[in-house]
Amino acid sequence: MSVQATAAKKAGNMEGKPGQKKKGASLARRLRQSWQLYVMLLIPIIITIIYKYIPMYGIQIAFRDYKASKGYLGSEWVGLKWFQRFFSSPNCIRMIRNTVLLSLYSLLWSFPIPVILSLAINQLRFHRYKRVVQTVLYAPHFISTMIICGMLRIFLSPSGGLINLLLGTQIDFLTQSTAFRTIYIASGIWQDAGWGMIIYLATLASVDTTLYEVAKVDGASMFQRIKNIDFPALVPMMVLNLIMSAGGLMNVGFEKVWLLQTDLNKATSDVISVYVYQQGIENAKYSYSTAIGLFNTVINIILLIIVNKIASKASDVTFV
Repeated sequence: MSVQATAAKKAGNMEGKPGQKKKGASLARRLRQSWQLYVMLLIPIIITIIYKYIPMYGIQIAFRDYKASKGYLGSEWVGLKWFQRFFSSPNCIRMIRNTVLLSLYSLLWSFPIPVILSLAINQLRFHRYKRVVQTVLYAPHFISTMIICGMLRIFLSPSGGLINLLLGTQIDFLTQSTAFRTIYIASGIWQDAGWGMIIYLATLASVDTTLYEVAKVDGASMFQRIKNIDFPALVPMMVLNLIMSAGGLMNVGFEKVWLLQTDLNKATSDVISVYVYQQGIENAKYSYSTAIGLFNTVINIILLIIVNKIASKASDVTFV
């Protein structure tokens, strides 16, 4: 071995020692150095354990004939009895179908709207007008669901409602089962599209402005800049939002459905979340409602894993 090679080897060994020592630092030392950060991290961890993990102990009542007087362990173990009762109920297929269709249609119609709004608003060059438009679009997000449903009942009223005045009709839309999904989805887009737009605008704000300048010099039009600069920058965030939305596909918003539901529109508004509330809270069938909720959660987890696998193969973005 040459003298130069030997010297280089020794130099490499000398340089590696400090790095190895740093890498081998004990956990206790790192905790002492950054104990403030670990203490701050403990707060959300403890809250998550208390409110998310400890209550999972009660899932076992889905497999028991739960009696409050006997407690969890004192109640009789019945296995899959409540699941079998749910799947054999006459409204089971209708509730599952309504839940899936309402969530799927909401996802298909509401998912692209924030993307389109963010791409359009990002092209505005008058900052004051841009801020006004953003405020108008995401302001409905801060209106409570109760007030939204009250507004819908007023606008859709057959006597003096705004929609009927514009159409020159006297139709009670909330009693029409065919109109319920349209009302639910349209009101959801109006309420949440502007709020979802903020995430995409924040992503576009991180795009290097020199890319736009170079594109303009090369003669790229506005649509070409959107296609080749803005849209690719939004793809990772779009994939993450799609994965999270698919993971909650079976979780239809309970409050809005419950407040807009009538006996005449149950053919399309009878969903699992409302049925769980009715059975668990109104009828005190705790084991039965827990079994239905557990089934709903398992389906969401399966959908989350499937969509995540598909997204990881189609792109470089994964969520779990």
